[in-house]
Amino acid sequence: MHVRDLPLPGPIQEHYESNGIEQLYPPQAAAVEAGVTEGGRLVAAIPTASGKTFIAELAMLTADGPALYIVPLRALAREKYETFAELPGVSVGISTGDFDATDDDLMDNDVVVATAEKVDSAIRNGASWVESLACVVVDEVHLLGSDGRGPTLEVTLATLQRRAPGLQIVALSATVDNPGDIADWLDAELVETTWRPVSLRTGVYDDGHVTFDDDSSLGVDAGDAAPDDDGPTEATAALVTDAVANGGQCLAFVRSRREAESLATRLAHEGLADCQTLADTVTQLGSTATGARLADAVRSGVAFHHAGVRSGHRALVENAFRDKKLKVICATPTLAAGVNVPARRVVVRDLKRYTGEEMAWLPVLEVHQMCGRAGRPHLDPYGEAVLLTDEDDGADAAELWDRYVTAGPEAVESKLAARDALRTHVLSVVASGFADSRAGVLDLLDATFFAHQSPDVDLSRLVDGVVDELAAMQMLEVDGGNDDVGGSGVAGGNDDAGTVGDEVDRLAATELGGVVSRQYVRPETGARLVRGIETAAAMDEANVTDLTALEIVCGTPDMQGTYLGNRERAAMYRFATSHAAEFTTGMNDAEDFEEWLCTVKLARIFRDWTAGETIDDIVENYRIGPGDLEARIERVEWLLGAADAITAVVDTDLSVFRDVRGRL
Repeated sequence: MHVRDLPLPGPIQEHYESNGIEQLYPPQAAAVEAGVTEGGRLVAAIPTASGKTFIAELAMLTADGPALYIVPLRALAREKYETFAELPGVSVGISTGDFDATDDDLMDNDVVVATAEKVDSAIRNGASWVESLACVVVDEVHLLGSDGRGPTLEVTLATLQRRAPGLQIVALSATVDNPGDIADWLDAELVETTWRPVSLRTGVYDDGHVTFDDDSSLGVDAGDAAPDDDGPTEATAALVTDAVANGGQCLAFVRSRREAESLATRLAHEGLADCQTLADTVTQLGSTATGARLADAVRSGVAFHHAGVRSGHRALVENAFRDKKLKVICATPTLAAGVNVPARRVVVRDLKRYTGEEMAWLPVLEVHQMCGRAGRPHLDPYGEAVLLTDEDDGADAAELWDRYVTAGPEAVESKLAARDALRTHVLSVVASGFADSRAGVLDLLDATFFAHQSPDVDLSRLVDGVVDELAAMQMLEVDGGNDDVGGSGVAGGNDDAGTVGDEVDRLAATELGGVVSRQYVRPETGARLVRGIETAAAMDEANVTDLTALEIVCGTPDMQGTYLGNRERAAMYRFATSHAAEFTTGMNDAEDFEEWLCTVKLARIFRDWTAGETIDDIVENYRIGPGDLEARIERVEWLLGAADAITAVVDTDLSVFRDVRGRL
């Protein structure tokens, strides 16, 4: 099938042909045959680099109205925005910012790119444009099975289907065990294939040799490492240098940030390229210790990539790799699920990671996504993925072969049944006016992936329990219940809160519940904020300081925590003691003292930031990555705004949240 055969405007056809796209890949042709250009719903479960973006463009370009492209990550949103913006005659918008905005001007565009959280937030805040959508494309739809993003994604899709009848949905996924379940849920055709434009062979390294699944092998000279040396690292270095010497690029995946930086430092000694100009650019973008280490590695054609790196540095590394200036990226597994950075060879050195309790095997799907990055269309004759054995992990070649090479990926399973997720989304559908009764909530939940997968689960019982909890937080009115959000009942519970049964069916969000939902914080966070605000309002006014506001918001479930090192614990304890009068939690009253000290550390970091401390000083003083600091500043700004909005609901006169936010 040729591009000229498609129902596309002439300029669009010419655009594709000028970029070397004249004939469709088999999965793309299958999508057309399944009706993707005729408004048909589709689930495409195909490997990385097999043409998913083109399938999405076909759906959006032929839709009878505006299209929405949903992505899991901001970095991916920016990449897709730039890709779609190149299409002639197509206006493209992007929305990844504030969670309390509707962005009503977005539908002036033909295509909008947004994260699932942003779409969910826009719906909660009454965005009318969702009802005019003709097509929604969901990238990485297998993330329905993730604890964090999954529930938001499936409730958003269920809501969009109810608000825009006849909506075309195109879901793009990596190869998973049960794509048919997702297709059945969405009432969509399924295109499933393992076809790739560049062949991929996957193998396991053991004792100087790689055995691949196509029966080929590769000898690896890892040097004469001493018994105490790191064998897997030296084998990784040998595999990387071999690929680069043969004109390829490499991605090397390791379990942690520290390991990514350590491996990059080791590979920099190989002198794989001369990238002094690029290293100078890294230095110009930021002079933290992390930035300096990155510049040192980049100088030799190597980079590391993880969440602790500043966003500007991560983007620079990604673009330089795509432009073939960098030879190697040493990364944590999160890179595999993010932006497009294919390579000739992928090396997965670490197949276990620490979960907080133990070292656990990586999921098969995650490893397959890493391996799928191997093979650059139009650049590489083939792609190679190599998994390394490690005696410390108890991983021999036979086990890795059975666990990852021949095994299929896990099935996608809904995580919506988690109590905190249900509370959040039940409140949102009521507060947004989409449901005003138990029956209305059940109707929406019945359209979710969770209900599709679990038809025998008693949804009404789940809703009953969640509504009771939200009523106890005084965020929901049950059949005309009490709308008074003052007093400790907001956060601590109310024994007289109503229950939901057949005889009590009407639901409405209280003023507090509406604000919590629109500010896009979890109900638990809203309740915690109310407690803190009420405590601060009762304190001596002279003791209510920046630290007070920051401790309140940093102690909420929506705030990302931080690590408290052994060497700083005593200093943080002394700081907490000297500022005890400014905190809403007494040192002897904290449920988890260690966790509270981490909250104090974050509050102190943000206080220093508002006082004018540089990012270099804060990174040095508090052992926090510059990328982590960026992300947490954005998060604390959001939570301070939510706290400020809630002060009006509980009728207190606290301007400290607004004041601190203005200085961030």
